[in-house]
Amino acid sequence: MNIAASSVLVTGGASGIGLALARRFHAAGATVAICGRREDRLAQTAAELPGLITRVCDLSRPEERRALAEWAVRGVPALNVLVNNAGVQRYPRLAEGEGDWAATAEEIAINFAAPVHLASLLAPHLARQTDPSIVNVTSGLAFAPLARAPIYSATKAAMHSFTLSLRHQLAATPIAVIELAPPAVDTDLGGPGLHTFGVNLNEFADAVFPRLAAGDLEIGYGFAEQAQRASREQLDEMFRRMNQ
Repeated sequence: MNIAASSVLVTGGASGIGLALARRFHAAGATVAICGRREDRLAQTAAELPGLITRVCDLSRPEERRALAEWAVRGVPALNVLVNNAGVQRYPRLAEGEGDWAATAEEIAINFAAPVHLASLLAPHLARQTDPSIVNVTSGLAFAPLARAPIYSATKAAMHSFTLSLRHQLAATPIAVIELAPPAVDTDLGGPGLHTFGVNLNEFADAVFPRLAAGDLEIGYGFAEQAQRASREQLDEMFRRMNQ
């Protein structure tokens, strides 16, 4: 990936991993656009990164995903990299019944439906660009799920599967389809203070960003990289240790 010559859209780009990636794309000379639901966070990020392009967008809504894709093609006509990063992590207690189904449906929509939809909407445009890529941010939990985050883990497993199929379907196009699988990273995913045990955000981003530039298609770090390459027996043991 020729990062300095790239025009990049990062979903969920005003916080966490999305922001860390956006900062590094920006520092490397790329044109960077980000979207998110919080206008104040977007404005704060734009103030930190001169030239950053922002848009408020609720990715749980199909009409807003369509509007985002249309906006990106108009506003960033050389757009050649889509980073599907936005995510929600919740801890529903499934044995207690339906619970807040609207929140569960939103988690599925943001984590899975949105990246599938955006990839479909933008693939024709990306295929006409130079050095195009779709980067799907999954998780080590795609391979060994955390039972207390069942919806998040399942959506990331679905994204891993989708990424394999998308890469196969786009093999005849110039679009590189990249899976970026983080381990637990110290961000506010799921709520402030819940991932302080995770890998330092800058440590993670500094480790994986050069691999994006190098054109690696399967990128993991720490636990996630181990899970990507693990046998069934090793994954069973990972699952047991995480969920004991």
